[in-house]
Amino acid sequence: MEFKDYYKILGVEETADDKAIKSAYRKLARQYHPDVSKEPDAEARFKELSEAYEVLKNAEKRAEYDALKQYGQNGRFQPPPGWQSSHSGAGSEQQFYSGDFSDFFSSIFGAGDFQNSGSAFNGFGRGSNFAQKGDDVETELPVFLEDTLTEQSKTIQYHSPQVDANGGRYKATKTLKVKIPAGVADGERIRLKGQGGVGDNGGDNGDLYLRVRLVPHPKFDVQGQDLLITVPVAPWEAALGAKVTVPTLEGKVNITIPANSQAGQKLRIKGKGLATKNSRGDLIAVLKIMNPTEDDAQLHSHWQALQNASHFNPRAGW
Repeated sequence: MEFKDYYKILGVEETADDKAIKSAYRKLARQYHPDVSKEPDAEARFKELSEAYEVLKNAEKRAEYDALKQYGQNGRFQPPPGWQSSHSGAGSEQQFYSGDFSDFFSSIFGAGDFQNSGSAFNGFGRGSNFAQKGDDVETELPVFLEDTLTEQSKTIQYHSPQVDANGGRYKATKTLKVKIPAGVADGERIRLKGQGGVGDNGGDNGDLYLRVRLVPHPKFDVQGQDLLITVPVAPWEAALGAKVTVPTLEGKVNITIPANSQAGQKLRIKGKGLATKNSRGDLIAVLKIMNPTEDDAQLHSHWQALQNASHFNPRAGW
């Protein structure tokens, strides 16, 4: 089967830490999201990025992938003899991913393409004369942070198991327009009744479950209902106080930096975080003091004068 080089897909080194991996995914996921990208292969590229991030962000998955990476040669993957995924087999906890993830991913992490619905007649198998509910399908739904503030309509495509006239099973690509309610949270599941696999012998169709994945934002980190943003300030702004403009999900707002502010100090902007069904979180501005990088003789002389005039010792408490 085709080998997937997840490090190459995200454009990071194999030694990259979690921060670098997250940063790379943030940038590329935003760039190739099908709702905004004009690239002809944006949807396929976005799915590849999501798959790579799913593996590399998880220490256990990443370790298993790294151990098997040597068996991917010339774009093909051939696992070693006798190898079995630690995520599959009797007694293990099965995880199910949609067909949007590759066969390579499924072969390593023990996921069937579709989740079985758990019908009471499963023991009789497909092709019996008993009515059987169709398979449930679960797929990820990438959502921008901005789109959680109001109800959105989104057209999605997903793979669904079908049964032909001879009882054979195959996967079909279905397109569906769905309404995404305001206030959805990362990991939340949205159930669409009857939109899964076709039932057998007059059985009900399975259901479609959309698992919300909030697309990482280049400026904001998510902390529960709150959003965190790093606000760079000049040393004199931190010392003297200042008014600065800060971006939010809905535009820009002005905030006041108090005099004698410290690096890492947090300023809370009420009601500018993520929405839930009944409330709204806050935006937390985290101050980061930035020094000028240019070699400016006049500026250097000002710093020198400040040093000579001040008796402040930041390490006095040591």
